[in-house]
Amino acid sequence: MALRTAGSVLVVFLWSVTVVLGQTGWSVTYTTQSICALKGSTVELTCSYTYPRGHKVTSTFWFTKMETGIEPEDIGQNAGRLEYHGDKKKHCNLRITDLRESDSATYKFRFITDQTRGKYYGEPGVTLSVTGLQVKVTGGHQDKTLTCITTCTLTDNPTYIWYKNGHKVKEDTSSLDSDSFSDADSYSCAVKGHEGLHSPAVYGPRNTSVSVSPSGDIVEGSSVTLTCSSDANPPVQSYTWLYRKNGGHYQSISNQNTVPHHVFNQIKSSDTGEYDCEAWNGMKTGRAETINIDVKFEWLKEHLSVSQSLW
Repeated sequence: MALRTAGSVLVVFLWSVTVVLGQTGWSVTYTTQSICALKGSTVELTCSYTYPRGHKVTSTFWFTKMETGIEPEDIGQNAGRLEYHGDKKKHCNLRITDLRESDSATYKFRFITDQTRGKYYGEPGVTLSVTGLQVKVTGGHQDKTLTCITTCTLTDNPTYIWYKNGHKVKEDTSSLDSDSFSDADSYSCAVKGHEGLHSPAVYGPRNTSVSVSPSGDIVEGSSVTLTCSSDANPPVQSYTWLYRKNGGHYQSISNQNTVPHHVFNQIKSSDTGEYDCEAWNGMKTGRAETINIDVKFEWLKEHLSVSQSLW
């Protein structure tokens, strides 16, 4: 089994009841049947095996796929991140470094001896699930709760570390409560012992702005689209469009739309005014700078058309 020598790495060991399956004289013992590990970390699948006296083991390997009548492929042949730490007598440990979500699979160990029909693999194998960390935001506009979540349950009740704007603020459970967020605040989480494997940071809407399409002069009867854009994580959940005319008070013209557009199918001169939008993503609201829409009368459209023809 052509695999590289192990270096100095951080290893995650997870233990459970030993499972032994096999027939007389043949067996593979997996230390655990299921492992949930963090993306980017290192994990070790541990097992041991037995075989009848008089046999000599000639080949050992791990595999993830088996088809009827076809010898399974040694996963170590094409993966430099895999290190076989076993031998040809008893131990059959496999270490996988820099875990990726694509490594999620059920791994089984197989060995072959020098005797006719001296081949064996162990069921049920080890099911490996690889997960990243994500921060989930719940609550209203005031009190909020941030929760560090994974797609599978990490074992051994890990301790979570919370970071605000890149600086450690708390070491405790998977949840963090907060009653306010500033424009600059961003939060991420990690698991103690794997501090280098942060979740993506969450933050309120930034650089919120409004654009108009088409650009240029706007005349009555034309179709005009206002688009609200914002940088936010989690993504913006709702948009509110605001309008005011002749320096009056702002009024809401659409509330909590899930799409970032406000469309005038046939804009009118009475739509002239100042427009801006608010973007809400569950953490806070970001507001754009006001833009001015000046709608020209229909006669100006005809005048422009005549001028262009003469030109």
